[in-house]
Amino acid sequence: MSKLIVFNKPFQVLSQFKDAEGRSTLAEFIKIKRVYAAGRLDYDSEGLMLLTDDGRLQSLISHPRHKLEKTYWVQVEGVANHSHCEALMAGVDLKDGPASAINCKAISCAPKVWRRDPPIRVRKTVADSWIELTINEGRNRQVRRMTAAVGLPTLRLIRAQIGNLRLGDLLPGELKVIHSDDAMQTFKKLLKGKS
Repeated sequence: MSKLIVFNKPFQVLSQFKDAEGRSTLAEFIKIKRVYAAGRLDYDSEGLMLLTDDGRLQSLISHPRHKLEKTYWVQVEGVANHSHCEALMAGVDLKDGPASAINCKAISCAPKVWRRDPPIRVRKTVADSWIELTINEGRNRQVRRMTAAVGLPTLRLIRAQIGNLRLGDLLPGELKVIHSDDAMQTFKKLLKGKS
C-alpha cells in the first residue's frame, strides 16, 4: 500500500529533506521515512506539496507531460484587474519561452490564510491585491515571472490546489496521509473532472 502525503509547506522551508547550508527542510515537519517530493515549491513560496513513497505515483504527479493543474493564490504589488488576467491567459514571453495561465481571476477579498512570519513588506504608497492563477506547468519561479511580466510583482505566493486536492484547513507544517493500493487510480483521482 502506498502513501500520498498532503503537506502545507511553510514559508522559507526547502522542498527537500537535507540542506548543507542549514536552512529549514521538510525533515523538520515530516517524520515519515522513505517519502519523496512529487514536485517542488520554492523556498519563499508556501502551501500545498505532495509527497509519496511510490515512485510511479511520484512520476505521474511531477512529470510535465501529464499537465497536472496547480492553482495559486498570489498577492501582488499593484491592483490586479481583468486585463491583467486576460494577458496572463493569452500568454507572456519569459526567457525560457512563452507561458500562459489556464485560469486567472482577481480576488476582491484576500483569501483566508495564516499570517506569514516575517510578514510581507508593506508600502504605504503602493496598493497590493490578490489573484487566483492556475497553470499546468512547473518551470522555475514561473508564477512570479509571469505576474512580473504583466506589471504585478509577486509579494506572496501560496499554492492552494494540485489537481482536485485542495489545501483545505491544513495550517503551515501540517499534513495528512492518504493510503492507496494503486498509483494510477490515485493519480486519476487527482485529475480534475475524473472520478
